[in-house]
Amino acid sequence: MRLLIATDAWAPQVNGVVRSLEHMAAAGRDLGFDPVFLTHQDFRSMPLPGYPEIRLAYATKRKIAERWAGLSPTYVHIATEGTVGYATRRYCLARGRPFTTSYHTRFPEYLAARAPVPEAWSYAWLRRFHGASSGTMVSTPSLERDLAGRGFTNLMRWTRGVDTELFRPRDSDALAGLPRPIFLFVGRLAVEKNIAAFLALDLPGTKVVVGDGPDRARLAALAPAARFLGTQTGAALARIYAAADAFVFPSLTDTFGIVLLEALACGLPVAAYPVTGPLDVIAGTGAGVLDRDLRAAALGALAIPRGRCRDEALRYTWAESARQFYANIAAAHARGPAARSPAPARGRGAVEIG
Repeated sequence: MRLLIATDAWAPQVNGVVRSLEHMAAAGRDLGFDPVFLTHQDFRSMPLPGYPEIRLAYATKRKIAERWAGLSPTYVHIATEGTVGYATRRYCLARGRPFTTSYHTRFPEYLAARAPVPEAWSYAWLRRFHGASSGTMVSTPSLERDLAGRGFTNLMRWTRGVDTELFRPRDSDALAGLPRPIFLFVGRLAVEKNIAAFLALDLPGTKVVVGDGPDRARLAALAPAARFLGTQTGAALARIYAAADAFVFPSLTDTFGIVLLEALACGLPVAAYPVTGPLDVIAGTGAGVLDRDLRAAALGALAIPRGRCRDEALRYTWAESARQFYANIAAAHARGPAARSPAPARGRGAVEIG
């Protein structure tokens, strides 16, 4: 059973969407699926202004038809709402083909942080985009509740996992010589990640930032004493997690946060705001501290036993994530296509669009 996954998020991007899809592809054949990808690499593309690692594809109908004919997919999953995802959605709708989607990113909040676009407008567009699918996958219970309240339908749960062999407690000198305690952030350096809130905290020791992105120069100027290590992956990243004392996650807009699981798997306690993602992964586990006072959360996390964090991470596997993902694909496609033009539900902040 061939599964076509259409995604605008792909290499050279390093983020949770790409990592999740890579793990789903690796697990697919063991579950009876043959996953293939439709990405910006299949089209002419241009770099997104101000964010060159993101490519905007010229996803034409003719090119999609050529790829479709060569692949003959049994199932279709649209992972993102960009140009590749939108063109694939149109192609499916024109042919009455069912498809699933996934909701990875809070674009309304991200867009509002950069431009004067009301969130209600963006949510209305997204509700229509996903409303045409036979199932929309979401990562957490709190995100499911939020989207349901905004009028999204056919929601299906798809959790995430972590490689607990790679990300594990270990003796590490990756951050040797830095004054302790060491407070770590890992992620894309962009305004929506709220990293400035972490850098502004009055904390002892050292702040370490791993990642890259369009906001790096501004953030480095805000906190000249912080250590910016750039993008790190694989064992090098795992050693950094293991060498730190607390992981600080200042985002208010992430839908999950795979980095939370990576930190926990390395025995690193988490400090975060009580919002979607941390609420689902950390709340009630004893593996971190959630507080609207992020400084208090960061200091409180230092007292958490590292073994407790590791134990919590062991509950999450990519095998279970893949089982959910492919079960959702089969179940949603069995329903057949959704209504061609779904009427937007009158959820929170709903507006009518054409």
